[in-house]
Amino acid sequence: MMNIYPPALINLNWLPAVLMVTLLACFHDEVNASPQYDLMPVQITDNVWFVEGKRENFSRDNGGNIVNTAFIATEEGVVVIDTGPSWQYGQALHDIIRETTGKDINRVLITHHHPDHTFGNQAFDVDKLYALPGTISRLKADGDAFADNMYRMVGHWMKGTEVIVPPNQISPGKLTVGKHEFELFAMTGHSGADLVIMDHTSGVLFASDMVFFNRALTTPHTPGLRQWQQELEVLNTMPFSLLVPGHGPISHDNTPILQTSAYLDWLDTLLQESAEQGLTPSEIMAAPIPDQFNDIAEVQYELVRTISHLYPEYEKSALQTLANDL
Repeated sequence: MMNIYPPALINLNWLPAVLMVTLLACFHDEVNASPQYDLMPVQITDNVWFVEGKRENFSRDNGGNIVNTAFIATEEGVVVIDTGPSWQYGQALHDIIRETTGKDINRVLITHHHPDHTFGNQAFDVDKLYALPGTISRLKADGDAFADNMYRMVGHWMKGTEVIVPPNQISPGKLTVGKHEFELFAMTGHSGADLVIMDHTSGVLFASDMVFFNRALTTPHTPGLRQWQQELEVLNTMPFSLLVPGHGPISHDNTPILQTSAYLDWLDTLLQESAEQGLTPSEIMAAPIPDQFNDIAEVQYELVRTISHLYPEYEKSALQTLANDL
């Protein structure tokens, strides 16, 4: 039975303290509440699902959910492509895979070492994680720094997340899971070690972050824009019925490849010509964005990042050319 006290017996001097305790309790509950990712897998063809991330930068609003992940159901279980930006995302992805397919996970293919593609690894059986040797070594080297940065940018969404390095190496070539036929390609343009997956059974090309669509590409670990461009030319020769980029919507044609290629051309030309003219980074940052890229998200933000990452090399090359001409 609940005791009811007459108003006259309540000590009003206690009221501020009571309110403070209540507010602190609410704050504690909010801070310690587990975040929730509302993942919506879309079936894009028989036995193949795609989960599209937001075309934004990492933030405390989106929890780092800016990446595309995917999964393919085979007779011998599910093949997962990338695990997302946090343990919580990985758990949500794992749950939705079981709910959608009713099958166990056969293996998880990690396309490259960036945190939005790998930090959900913790939610999966570590013995089923596979990656290129270069991805494994890069994640070992950069994982802790990535984690610090992710905690800073997305906050409580990263609660409990640990860096899990795939123990299993994969090599380019054919991969058969059940009756499903895949082909794996090792590229380098985006991160130095980029896995591209062609699903011959379904006709879906999983281009990973070698291709961005309607979202500005990121460049912190590229070995060079021209090298990336050369590998895109190889991608453009592959026959497919659907293309899944690392970021942005799927496509039935090569439009995402052509857009990424055109964007790389613009960046390369801008940086080269700016270096030849002796422009400062701040002057390049004020460069107008071509109209053809109006529909691409985060262009200005990524332009600033690209200049900080890559412009010193363009300046060095321009100075060397000038020295050679003297």
